[in-house]
Amino acid sequence: MIDFVKGRVAYVDTDYIVVDVRDVGYQVYTPNPYAFARGEEPVTVYCHHHVREDAAQLFGFQTREEQALFRKLLEVSGIGPRVAVGILAGGRPEAVISAIHREDLSFLTRLPGIGKKTAQRMILDLKDKLQITSASIELVWEAEAAGGAAVAAAGEDSWGEAREALGALGYTASELDRAWAGMGGSQQPGETVDALMKRALQQLFKG
Repeated sequence: MIDFVKGRVAYVDTDYIVVDVRDVGYQVYTPNPYAFARGEEPVTVYCHHHVREDAAQLFGFQTREEQALFRKLLEVSGIGPRVAVGILAGGRPEAVISAIHREDLSFLTRLPGIGKKTAQRMILDLKDKLQITSASIELVWEAEAAGGAAVAAAGEDSWGEAREALGALGYTASELDRAWAGMGGSQQPGETVDALMKRALQQLFKG
């Protein structure tokens, strides 16, 4: 079982990165590939080695907390590795854990690939298995309050929803304004909230 890989990031795509470990490229699917900057400096990617009949895949994370939450999410019926990666792309670990503890279906169903029944299973299966500190809960509540205020300033309905969700993850209004400017200040025809969030995250990770 591969627990982590350490090397330079040789390639970044929309769903994965390639980590060069002594001239061997490991394809690692990760929630936010653009969080890993390409360069010569080595990075450590904490991994989950997922093996099935037709494939062996690596899913990677920046922290042990993300890795642990990913593995817990896989214990929930109906959540596979792709959905679990989407959850971590849409919510920081402390925000997801806090939502599970509060039984916040509204927050959980905003995560990619999560409907009401799956959200209810997450609460039922994980509420007693996940720990969270009071400091983390306070952080999440403050972020949600900031996200609610940000919605009123949003010009587009879909961007407003995306902005609210990103605000709940801890991004400030000024950070979201910069991301929106970096996106050209407009959304593409038919662009979904999830797609807008992904584009915004790309801008945020670029700094």
